[in-house]
Amino acid sequence: MSDRIHTLSGYIHEYQRSVHQPEQFWSRIADSFHWKKRWDKTVEWNFEEPKIEWFKGAQLNITENILEKNLFTMGDKPAIIWEPNEPGDENQIISYRQLYEKVNQFSNAMKAKGVKKGDRVIIYMPMVPEAAIAMLACARIGAVHSVVFAGFSSNALADRINDCQAKMVLTSDGNFRGAKSIPVKAVVDEALEKTKTIENVIVFKRTGEEVEMKSGRDIWWEDAIKGQSTECPAETMDAEDMLFILYTSGSTGKPKGVVHTCGGYMVYTKYSFENVFQYDQGDVYWCTADVGWITGHSYIVYGPLLAGATTVMFEGIPTYPDAGRFWDVVDKYKVNQFYTAPTAIRALQAHGTDPVDSRDLSSLKVIGSVGEPINEEAWHWYHSHVGKGKCPVVDTWWQTETGGIMISPLAGITPTKPSYATLPLPGIQPVIVDADGNELKGNSVEGNLCMKFPWPGMLRTTYGDHERCKNTYFATYKNMYFTGDGVKRDEDGYYRILGRVDDVINVSGHRMGTAEVENAINEHPKVIESAVVGYPHEVKGQGIYAYVICDLENRTEENLINEISETVRNIIGAIAKPDKIQVVSGLPKTRSGKIMRRILRKIAEGDTSNLGDTSTLLNPEIVDEIKAGAK
Repeated sequence: MSDRIHTLSGYIHEYQRSVHQPEQFWSRIADSFHWKKRWDKTVEWNFEEPKIEWFKGAQLNITENILEKNLFTMGDKPAIIWEPNEPGDENQIISYRQLYEKVNQFSNAMKAKGVKKGDRVIIYMPMVPEAAIAMLACARIGAVHSVVFAGFSSNALADRINDCQAKMVLTSDGNFRGAKSIPVKAVVDEALEKTKTIENVIVFKRTGEEVEMKSGRDIWWEDAIKGQSTECPAETMDAEDMLFILYTSGSTGKPKGVVHTCGGYMVYTKYSFENVFQYDQGDVYWCTADVGWITGHSYIVYGPLLAGATTVMFEGIPTYPDAGRFWDVVDKYKVNQFYTAPTAIRALQAHGTDPVDSRDLSSLKVIGSVGEPINEEAWHWYHSHVGKGKCPVVDTWWQTETGGIMISPLAGITPTKPSYATLPLPGIQPVIVDADGNELKGNSVEGNLCMKFPWPGMLRTTYGDHERCKNTYFATYKNMYFTGDGVKRDEDGYYRILGRVDDVINVSGHRMGTAEVENAINEHPKVIESAVVGYPHEVKGQGIYAYVICDLENRTEENLINEISETVRNIIGAIAKPDKIQVVSGLPKTRSGKIMRRILRKIAEGDTSNLGDTSTLLNPEIVDEIKAGAK
């Protein structure tokens, strides 16, 4: 049974119903799933503590709603199509029946190594089907998975292992990415020197490179599954049991583990997937994200598979072996729904229209964007060249913390407007508030984006630190979830996301806390102090601009800048390397010692005409010096 909306009037009706009777609305949606025991109460919540419980008292296993549920009606249907990094290498097509067997077999392999319900398992893997199989196997046996993007450094990996006290790591020997082969196992080995809780590492053979296998701890994937049964009963989970932890960069240096639970996340990801993308049985859907991010969790693995969809997983990058690779894959599998990041669109736009125009993209019905607001120029290029003017663009707004898409057009139903996320999904109740938390009602208003009512897919806590969850999301405005984003609601009631209002930078659709980058920069022995801000970047959306006070003794400025970049790469990963580093003799500070980031942000943006009154600063003269030296 599908809860698909088919018309604009249908959306308006559903939306009104969802706001006036949210419990009945979500209860009806949840009824289409398989539950081992039905819920006693649809939702219980308060945003003070915060405490949010959906489908309280219900029991289920999310994998039964993917595997058993789809096995009998479409066991032979492709569940996952895997396209490898090299165009000429053999692809894989895994049916729902094969997925069922592979997940069960790997579930048994983990159980044989002592992993049980509630244990945390780290997944640090390339974009291979085994990454999705690992996630589902954890969910099958009630283990909590935490996928770490396989481009993060050993330090970042160790921090996450230590924070959740993980018992096992699932990884690979290496990772093919474009023309490069990246050593993955070596990063894990280095990380494990800084951790104490890991008992076993299961290693998938991908590149065939020589790796060190530690006796008694490390085991090859193929050896782990050898002789294991393809039957494994699904663990009974409470609706509010943890499904996974996903670490996101915070405004303090320490990454925070966003916790999602079994029941609500299941209901929300399937519902949002089917409606936003207007998925029809038989369609081929492709999201280009990595499973290391929330987009990969919700819209490569859980949402599509719960809907019985065929989901494409791609190991490579958009520009390898050339800028037509995405479009070759669309043509090869006759992709119907395509979902990617504005960063990728802008990068491909720079290669001109030849790579797009020379491919057959006639199968496309829906094209989507995710990770950051899509700028108008990229929107038009995407719509006219990729969508050929006939595919609706679903510009989706959501976050790691929201679990699923919150504000977005429903493909072909909501009239779109370039650079607008348009309207909230049914069940989502956004409010715009001013700096004091007063709600700005009506249209043509601008302020901070909050939510006044819970939805099933939202985060429940930050792992091991509930106070941090409360302070980050629920303490800024009373009785509201604060998204951290600025927003405008236009004369039509459409929402346009204006970007972060806190100390977080959105780099290529991935959020980086400025504090985390600063902490990494400050690890360099010659760095005295640093301040990091975001600035507009034509490909990444936002770039990282670092102002650094250094001891230049025995160093040239250029050498020092290179060393600082390398330090950040080693501590966090290449994704966090500053795009620009400016060595300065001081930073603009208030008399209480607070760095005036607003001024630094404006200088980084090249907008120095209106820096406001700088005379009240402790050191107003430093502003002119920084302006003169700006890159």
